[in-house]
Amino acid sequence: MAHPKRKISKTRRDKRRTHYKASVPKIATDPTTGEAHLYHRAHWHEGKLYYRGQVLIDNTEEVEA
Repeated sequence: MAHPKRKISKTRRDKRRTHYKASVPKIATDPTTGEAHLYHRAHWHEGKLYYRGQVLIDNTEEVEA
């Protein structure tokens, strides 16, 4: 089983970890509603589910039984 021959210093360990950063999420604006949302995500606006400017689900319509 592999094991380190020498102790890795805190500085060397932290230098290796400098590239592990949290990125700020990208915010898009829907062209039809003007609503801000995350890229590649559907979002609700006034009872409708929008994705790329198109309505996917409309909860405002009443279903007849």
